[in-house]
Order: sequence, then structure tokens, then C-alpha cells
Amino acid sequence: MNIKIITVGKLKEKYLKQGIAEYVKRLGSYCKLEIIEVNDEKAPENLSEKEMEQVKDKEGERILAKISETSYVFALAIHGKQYDSVEFSKAIEQLGIRGKSDLVFVIGGSIGLSDSVLKRANEQISFGKLTFPHQLMRLVLVEQVYRAFRISKGHAYHK
Repeated sequence: MNIKIITVGKLKEKYLKQGIAEYVKRLGSYCKLEIIEVNDEKAPENLSEKEMEQVKDKEGERILAKISETSYVFALAIHGKQYDSVEFSKAIEQLGIRGKSDLVFVIGGSIGLSDSVLKRANEQISFGKLTFPHQLMRLVLVEQVYRAFRISKGHAYHK
């Protein structure tokens, strides 16, 4: 299975890079994982609604350029479907059974994802109603993908 994580912005925090690198290494025996960073749009702190939409649209164009037509896309969105770890594992496993071997997970920037990205997504998923920094979500996501494969293969880990 091929998995891409497309994310807005560069990751600077060393501790997050180290954690992500560990899970990417562990995932190597289960899938091919690629993390793609697209540039975030520089914007002042206080944006109007229209300016926020313009920023999300520009970032969205960059994201969509990295997604193939045949990929199954999960957009991380606060109002998306919430899975528990076993359900998430089964969802990924079922996609593979149905021939969907190219999965894409999209993490937006600090103000979220454009409507065009949300419309392109096959599914919107949420890791809860709490707001997480988008940089931290990379680590949480790769850990959950790793956990999903461990559960699917019947390996110990998911407690």
C-alpha cells in the first residue's frame, strides 16, 4: 500500500521530526509512506473571512496538485467522521481489499482546508473535537496509521 501525507508548511520542531521519523521507519514493513510538505501562504494574524478563504484556496491548489486522480483521499477536518483505532484499521484494510492501494491523508494549515480540497476528499476524518496544532497532527497521524497496520496484522500494540 502507498500512503501519502500531504501537509501545509514546514516542520521545524526537532522532537516532532524525531517522533515522525521513528514511525515512518516502523511503517516501512507495512507500506510505502511519503510525507509531502506544500508551502503555506504567508498571511498576517488578523485576516478577514475573504482573506482566509483566499489563503486556503492558494494552499488548496498546492495540495490538489500533489493528489492523483485515482487516490483515495482522507481530509483531516474537525467535523469529519471519528473512528476508534480498530475501526480506522478496518477502514484502511477494506480500502486495500477493494483495490484502493493509494491513500492520501491531507492536513491543512493553521486556518484549515479549502472547500476544493474538502470536496476532493473521499472522506473527512477527525481525531476529536479538540484543536491540535497542524504540526503535531503529523505525529498523531503517522502513529495512528502505524497502529492501524499493527491491529490489521494482529500484532501486539494497540492498548
